[in-house]
Amino acid sequence: MSKILVTGGAGFIGSNFVRLLLERTTHAVVNFDALTYAGNLENLAGLEKEPRYTFVRGDIRDAAAVRAVFETHAPDVVAHFAAESHVDRSVLDATAFVATNVVGTQVLLDASRAAGVKRFLHVSTDEVYGSLGATGRFREDSPLQPNSPYSASKTGSDLLVRAAFHTHGFAAIVTRCSNNYGPYQFPEKLIPLMIANALEGKPLPVYGDGKNVRDWIHVRDHCEALLRVIEKGRPGEVYNIGGDSERENLHVVRQILALAGRGEELIRYVTDRPGHDRRYAIDSGKMRAELGWTPSVRFEDGLAQTFRWYVDNRTWWERVRSGAYREYYERWYGQRR
Repeated sequence: MSKILVTGGAGFIGSNFVRLLLERTTHAVVNFDALTYAGNLENLAGLEKEPRYTFVRGDIRDAAAVRAVFETHAPDVVAHFAAESHVDRSVLDATAFVATNVVGTQVLLDASRAAGVKRFLHVSTDEVYGSLGATGRFREDSPLQPNSPYSASKTGSDLLVRAAFHTHGFAAIVTRCSNNYGPYQFPEKLIPLMIANALEGKPLPVYGDGKNVRDWIHVRDHCEALLRVIEKGRPGEVYNIGGDSERENLHVVRQILALAGRGEELIRYVTDRPGHDRRYAIDSGKMRAELGWTPSVRFEDGLAQTFRWYVDNRTWWERVRSGAYREYYERWYGQRR
């Protein structure tokens, strides 16, 4: 049995990955999360008494805290999810994105190398590649052309991980994934925002003409791919992970309205985001050929399942919207935020 340190394990993808590890493997899991606004321990409700699970509150920018978690828990593997990730917030102020995504990643790399970590997985995004035209897909050797402060900061972190491998021989791997959706996604992102607004009969804001295209992947498929990379991926490599499900944003919004039994009169076209990439699409051929992974959730099925989850877990997203979810840490771990 290995011990895996998951940074950002209280976030959307990180919490789904923690649950997958505990369900599917015998690994012990240490969740290291700063509990910023998107970190929600209610995503992991029910795991508090799981003997293979430990939560440590800490910030990857804090070198002393990072060293302490390595000294105390001695992880064999690091799965690095912790990041500032919302593009709109990065447009308003990029400072936190540089501090966490770039500086924090280097702090984590330094501590991991010093501790003799056997494998380091860096979870990144297809947004580092920039924007595609009407045709083509991002490959691992596509040029890095980030267009937002968020994606620029993730590009910087990707290159630091690459440098750790080439300079120090550190067993690091980078994955770049398309847009995720599924349970526990913070309701500022497109799909949960539209679901919540549709359920409440509120307007659904759509940037520009709504024809921006994204390649969607269910978070469970993404987490399955990440586990495969940890187990079988080659150090120093980049692996693209996509869902083969390109959809225009407006098409996704209309599907959500149909699931909610609402009319399109709720759609509100709003001023487009500055630097809004037009199209993303991932070529996952390397993952398929080398690691034998393919996505298993068809988008229409996954969207319907996700819609039902938000219907059934209305209290969860209402607590996120109100800020009440922050009380969970205080109740279970006995400290004020």
